[in-house]
Amino acid sequence: MTIPRLRTALAALSVLLLLAVSLPPSAAADDTPVVDVGATGAPFKGTTADGQVRGYVDAHSHLMSYLGFGGSLMCGETFDPGGPAAALKDCPDHDPNGIPAWFENFTRKGTPFGSHDTTGWPTFKDWPAHDSFTHEQTWYKWVERSWRAGQRVLVNQLVDNRTLCEIYPLKKYPCDEMETIRREAKATYALQAFVDRENGGAGKGWFRVVTSPEQARRVIEQGKLAVVLGIETSEPFGCREVYGKPRCTKADIDKGLDEVQKLGVSSMFLCHKFDNALCGVRYDADTTGVIMNLGQFVGSGRFWQADHCTAPEHDNPIMPSGQLGDLLAGPLGGLRKIGVTVPVYPSAPLCNANGLTDLGAYTLRSMVKRKMIIELDHMSAKAAGQSLSLLEKERYSGVISSHSWSDEHYLSRVYRLGGMVTSYASSAPQFIAGWKQARAQADPRYLFGYGYGLDANGMGPLPAPRTTAAADPLKYPFRSPVDPGVTLTRQKTGVRTWDLNTDGVANYGLVPDWIADLRHVGGGGITADMAKGAEAYLEMWQRAKK
Repeated sequence: MTIPRLRTALAALSVLLLLAVSLPPSAAADDTPVVDVGATGAPFKGTTADGQVRGYVDAHSHLMSYLGFGGSLMCGETFDPGGPAAALKDCPDHDPNGIPAWFENFTRKGTPFGSHDTTGWPTFKDWPAHDSFTHEQTWYKWVERSWRAGQRVLVNQLVDNRTLCEIYPLKKYPCDEMETIRREAKATYALQAFVDRENGGAGKGWFRVVTSPEQARRVIEQGKLAVVLGIETSEPFGCREVYGKPRCTKADIDKGLDEVQKLGVSSMFLCHKFDNALCGVRYDADTTGVIMNLGQFVGSGRFWQADHCTAPEHDNPIMPSGQLGDLLAGPLGGLRKIGVTVPVYPSAPLCNANGLTDLGAYTLRSMVKRKMIIELDHMSAKAAGQSLSLLEKERYSGVISSHSWSDEHYLSRVYRLGGMVTSYASSAPQFIAGWKQARAQADPRYLFGYGYGLDANGMGPLPAPRTTAAADPLKYPFRSPVDPGVTLTRQKTGVRTWDLNTDGVANYGLVPDWIADLRHVGGGGITADMAKGAEAYLEMWQRAKK
C-alpha cells in the first residue's frame, strides 16, 4: 500500500473509532454479549508523598453468602470457571417467571406474590438491582471495576444464620454455621486462585487475602486489593442460647477463635439478628423486626425482651403495642424471671434488656489477646456500651462500626479508642450527612479516613438512584475521584449497560460511579477522606497489633 493510501485508510479508521466512542451506548452497542468493566488507566501503586497508601475501603460486604443459609436462598455465584453464563443465573426454583420466588418477592415488593425475568446473563432485565436481595451483586468482574477505580480494602464477611436456614425449605448444605464459615473461607481462597490464573499465575492477581496490617500494606502498595476475612453470624462457635441457657463454653470459644484465625479471619461480630449466649442484639425495626422476633422465639424459645429507656443510647424500635403495651409491659416483664417472655412492648425509645454476657466478655478479651478486630454493630445498646467500657480498660483500638448498626452516640467513644467508623452505603445526600456527623466526632489524634459498608449480598438495599439525578445527573465518562489516573465509562455486562442515574448501585461495579456522585453532590472533601480510608483502616489495625 502506498503512503498516501495508507494515510487515507488510517484517517478513515480514526473517524470510525471516534464515532464509535462518541455515540451513546445504545447507539454504539450491538447485541453481542461482552464483559466491559469500563475502566481504563493503570491503578495507583506505591504510596503518597507522606508515605500513606491511597484507596477506599468497604468494611462490610458478603462475597460468598450464596454458600450460606443452606445454599439455595441466594441466586448466582461470585465466580464460576464456566464463565458468566454459569455464574450469573437465577435460582431454578424461581421459574417460571419468578412467581415461586416468595422470599425475593417479599423482600423486594412486600408480598410473597410477584414475578421477575429469570434469564440473568446476558440480558439482566430485572436483576441484579439495588433492591433485589437474593440475586448476585458481587460477581468478581464487578468487584474488579471497583478495584481499578481505587478500592484497596474489602472486608469479606463470612455469613450465615442457622434459624433462617432451617426455615427456608430448600437446601444444598446443612445449617451448621461453623461449617458454612469454613465453606465460605475456602471459596474466598478459591476466588483468589481463580483471579491469579487469569492474571498470569500464583500471586499475580489483584485479589489478595491478607491476615495482618503489614501484609495488607504490601498488597496495597503493589496496587492490589487487600481482602480481610470477617465473620458475621448469629451463633459463632455454636454459642446459641435456648431458654436462657448457653450452648457453648469458654473452651468452645477458645477452640473456635483458634480455628477461624487459622482460616485467616481477622474480624468478627459477637451477635447478629438474634440474642445469643454472648450478647443481646440491636433489633431490626418495623415489619422485618416482627419476622426476626418470631425467628428469635423459634431459635431460642424466647421473644426479644425490651424496656423503655431514658439514656441517649437506645435500640431500634419494635412494632409498638400502643397504650396496652405501656400498661402491660411492666407486669409482663416480671415474668422474665421464670423464663416467660411475651412480645408486648412499651413506647419507644427501647433498650434490649440483654447486654454483654459473661461468655461475651470472655470472647472480647480473647479477641483482644489474639489482636482481632471487634465489630461493634448489631450489639444491643446495653451490650455495645459494656463492650466499649471493657475495651477502654484494655486501651484497645481494634474496634469498628462498619455499617451503621450501632447507636450514633457511641461513635465518639469508638474514635477515642482509635477505632474506625464506616457508614452503611446510601444515596449521596444521606451518606454525605453521615460523613459530616462522623467527621465532627473524630479524634484528632488519629488519621481520619472514611469508608462504607455496602453490605452487598447481605439481604439489604444498595444505594438507590438519587432522586435529583434526572435533573442533575452524574456525567459519563469521569475520572475516578480516588485514583485520577483511571477513567470510567458506563459498565457493560452481557448486553446490559448500567447507569448510576437510573439504576443506582445495582451491582458492585457501580460503586465507583456512586463515589463519583458523592463528589458531584458533596464536593471533593468527602472523596478526599474516602481516599484515606485504606490508610486509616490499616493504622487502626496496626494499633490493635501493638
